[in-house]
Amino acid sequence: MNTSEHHRLRVGSAPDSWGVWFPQDDEQTPWHRFLDEVAEAGYEWIELGPYGYLPTDPQQLRDELAARNLTLSAGTCFTAFHRGDVWQETWEHVSQVAGLTTALGAEHLVVIPEMWRDPATGEQLEDRALGDGSWRALGTGIDRLAKALHEEYGVRMQFHPHADSHVDTQQHVERFLEITDPDLVTLCLDTGHIAYCGGDNLALIEKYPERIGYLHLKQVDPQVLSGVQDEDLPFGPAVRRGVMCEPPNGVPDLAPIIAAAAGLDADMFAIVEQDLYPVHPDVPLPIARRTRDYLTRCGTAPAR
Repeated sequence: MNTSEHHRLRVGSAPDSWGVWFPQDDEQTPWHRFLDEVAEAGYEWIELGPYGYLPTDPQQLRDELAARNLTLSAGTCFTAFHRGDVWQETWEHVSQVAGLTTALGAEHLVVIPEMWRDPATGEQLEDRALGDGSWRALGTGIDRLAKALHEEYGVRMQFHPHADSHVDTQQHVERFLEITDPDLVTLCLDTGHIAYCGGDNLALIEKYPERIGYLHLKQVDPQVLSGVQDEDLPFGPAVRRGVMCEPPNGVPDLAPIIAAAAGLDADMFAIVEQDLYPVHPDVPLPIARRTRDYLTRCGTAPAR
C-alpha cells in the first residue's frame, strides 16, 4: 500500500492520554493545559473525553479549539443497556453529548459499555458474565441508540469494546457484532483494549472490515499484563501499574493495523488514547510528542 493512503488517516489524541477519566478531578490536568499541549504535540483532532471536562458551552469550546487550530472528532459516553430498561436515563445523557458533539461539527460518538468493576477502585459492581437475556437487551439497546443518534443528530455511533466490561474478549466482540445491526453499529477498534483482553486486532479488521469505523491507538505492556492476569487485577489498578504503555514499547504493532485501517477507509480517525490515570501533569506532553513521531514512522502524516 502506498503510504500516501495512510496520510489520509486523521490522527488525533484524547484527554485520556493526559490522564483524564472524570469530568472533575483535582489530580487531572486542567482542560486548558490539555488543549494547549495536545496542539503543541502536533495533533489536529481531539475527542471530548468525559462530558463536562471540556467546556460544554458550544461557542466557548468552538473558540477555544479554533484558537489552537484543533477540531473535534467525536464525543464519548458510557451506556449499560445490558441492565434492561435504562433508555430514558441513557438518552438524556447521550443527547447532551451528541448535542455538543454536533454543535462542534463532529459526526461520531464513541460509546463505551459500563464496566462490571469500578474503573477507579476496582470494586466488583455486577456479575462478570452476561446471560442470554442480558446479551439480547444489550444488542437491542445499542441498535436503538445508534438509530436514534443517526436520526436525531446525524451522528455515527462507534461502539468501543473495553476491558472489565462485558464486551471485552474476541469471542464477546464477535458475539456483539453478530447481534447488532451492521447498517447502524460499527466499532471503535481500540487496539490496546483488544490486546489487553487477548484479542487479535488484525483478525477483526479482516473478518469484519465493514464494521470498523474508528480507531483508538494504544499499546499494552505484555510483561505488566501477565502480572495483571495472574492476579485478576481490575482495570484501574492495572493502569496505575503501567499496563497501557507508550508506543512502540508494547503490543500490538501499530504499523500493520494503521495500514489495514487505511485500506478500509482512508478518511478514518485514528485517535491516540493511552490510559494514564492518575499522572503528574508534566508527564503527558513528552509522551504525546514521541507518540506522534512514532505514528509518522508508521506511515501517517507528519505532525503539523
